[in-house]
Amino acid sequence: MSSHTLSVLVENTPGVLTRIAALFSRRGFNIESLAVGPTENEALSRMTVVAQVDDELVLEQLVKQLNKLVEVIKVVELHSNAVKRELVLIKVRSDLDNRSQIIDTVGLFRGKAVDVGPDSITVEATGSREKLDALIEMLQPYGVLELVQSGQVALGRGIRTINDKSRTQG
Repeated sequence: MSSHTLSVLVENTPGVLTRIAALFSRRGFNIESLAVGPTENEALSRMTVVAQVDDELVLEQLVKQLNKLVEVIKVVELHSNAVKRELVLIKVRSDLDNRSQIIDTVGLFRGKAVDVGPDSITVEATGSREKLDALIEMLQPYGVLELVQSGQVALGRGIRTINDKSRTQG
């Protein structure tokens, strides 16, 4: 199975998320990542859905079924020519002796400290899944106390947008 990223522009109405998640569930697909948020148009939301799909024909059918939902404006599969990011917050065991090492390590990944306590430090980083996994691995020796990772958000590169009313696969 291969991972596919779909950008789904939907009407910003109650229940849309449930209907889309149910469609994936009925078809037997596991959603690896799901992020939903408002767009530049308050009447619309953008969903970024990452799912494992084993066949291009099955993916095409899934996109067609998504497009049949009344609230779905447009569905686009985002390939490698898209900007894709995730966010991670990591609380790491820390004291005065290792705090600067942790901050230096996080800085290598273009992250930053967002909270410092006497026994821990919470850091934030954004990037690809691979980059964030590497950061987490680098922080493991210090003792990761808590971790939360967002779902992937993504936009296609360039001037083209998916904010028109046509219902195409992209």
